[in-house]
Amino acid sequence: MNTEIFKKFNNTGREINEYGLTCEKWLPDLMPHQDRHNEIEINFFPSGEMTYLIHDKKIVVPSRRLIVFWGLIPHQIVGYDECNPYYVCTVPFSMFLSWNLPASFVDMILKGNVMVECDTGFTVYDEFMFSHWVKDIYQPSMESIIRMELQARLMRMANYLADTGSNIQMKNYETNVVEQIAVYIVRNYRNPLKVADISKSVGLHPDYANTIFRKVFGCTIYEYLTAERIAGAQRLLLTTDKGVTEISSSCGFNSVSSFNAAFLKITGCTPREFRKRNM
Repeated sequence: MNTEIFKKFNNTGREINEYGLTCEKWLPDLMPHQDRHNEIEINFFPSGEMTYLIHDKKIVVPSRRLIVFWGLIPHQIVGYDECNPYYVCTVPFSMFLSWNLPASFVDMILKGNVMVECDTGFTVYDEFMFSHWVKDIYQPSMESIIRMELQARLMRMANYLADTGSNIQMKNYETNVVEQIAVYIVRNYRNPLKVADISKSVGLHPDYANTIFRKVFGCTIYEYLTAERIAGAQRLLLTTDKGVTEISSSCGFNSVSSFNAAFLKITGCTPREFRKRNM
């Protein structure tokens, strides 16, 4: 009898989730809305392709390849071809930065790129290591070993990508109207947008656009826009030394007070506190 427990995406009700250091086995499941978390996410699909909406692109992630991306970038599973288990690891942002991985690799991830290993030569090794990490993560004495093994694996991946000078080319697909709204927000959230502007971009009445958007993403267009602006602000807080006022303006907020209020509501802390905690 197989008693193995598989994870599925669970809506915690928070705009920004916190996972910490994890390694779990998941079953594919369509996500009703995007996920965001301030960890580096590592995925490995032993079989079957997975379709993600990540940032402003709909992409297909191939099987038997290691993929790495920053969880603060909005990501959402919108399709899969096989209901087979896959592996998910999350690494706290501060831990990832402390590993001193090649600067070009880190920079690509912080800019929102999905790093995918082209070579399948490590597949057998990866399946073996992930299967052990899933078991070992529950043993406190093994956490330091998992950290070192994850660090070594990402270093190997980064060095390989540096040697080949390339990363796998993702496939872009046409999106439906709700996804078009999400993509439009991602691309334009820095501007003084209104819901009417966003719905007009896809040729819909604002009320109807909000209705169908909520059904798919579980939130209003305005809530999604605000969350996107806060996510953009978080990236700037972590990757630049810009002040709160400048970040507020560059992320589409019309005042620092409205920025601080939205940031506190979504993250539970002020922008300055967020920067201090994660640096």
